[in-house]
Amino acid sequence: MKLLLTSGGVTNDSIGDALIRLLGKPLAECRALFVPTAQWGQPACSPESVFSSIAGHSPDRPGLCELGWKSVGVLELTALPTIPEERWMPWVRDTDVLLVDGGDAAYLCHWIRESGLADLLPSLTETVWVGVSAGSMVVTPRIGAEFLDWKPDGQDETLGIVDFSIFPHLNYPGWSHNTTEAARRWATKIPGPAYAIDDQTAISVVDGTIEVISEGRWELLHP
Repeated sequence: MKLLLTSGGVTNDSIGDALIRLLGKPLAECRALFVPTAQWGQPACSPESVFSSIAGHSPDRPGLCELGWKSVGVLELTALPTIPEERWMPWVRDTDVLLVDGGDAAYLCHWIRESGLADLLPSLTETVWVGVSAGSMVVTPRIGAEFLDWKPDGQDETLGIVDFSIFPHLNYPGWSHNTTEAARRWATKIPGPAYAIDDQTAISVVDGTIEVISEGRWELLHP
């Protein structure tokens, strides 16, 4: 699987160009599945926010579903356990890109495992995973207690597909818990490397090779 891990989505031309490189063809030739599941676990999200993410109501930039795909579908992970695998697995195998939205990373991780998607991921070698916020954090080993809103047992382990952690929305206007100083404090409790990235930054991971794509601010943090 090829990963494009963002904080705010495809927010600038550099991230957009990186997405096209990972796909290896124009967006207009690619089929996408949008995964909104993480929003249901985040208290700040709502049915209206899920609809807005799909329909795209942002005045300043297109949402993930509005980038000009050949087709876009919705993959709701909480529904998959009620559907035969032979029905939904071809949907995932046949898609070019999974657009994994933000919300609560622990809740998203739970449903990636519970749905059976986690078992399928290793076979999706050519699929591109585009994560936004929690959709990026979920592929890391740990998210930190600061980002636990849902998980009842307090454990912050996630999928561990990559070996670094992510602090998203660095220095986001009006978010006092997302300052550079907060990110550095967070990193002291994270074993292993960690990146703090703002909404103009993404991290590409292909075959273990990491590349930071940024028109904004980011830091590589260590414990």
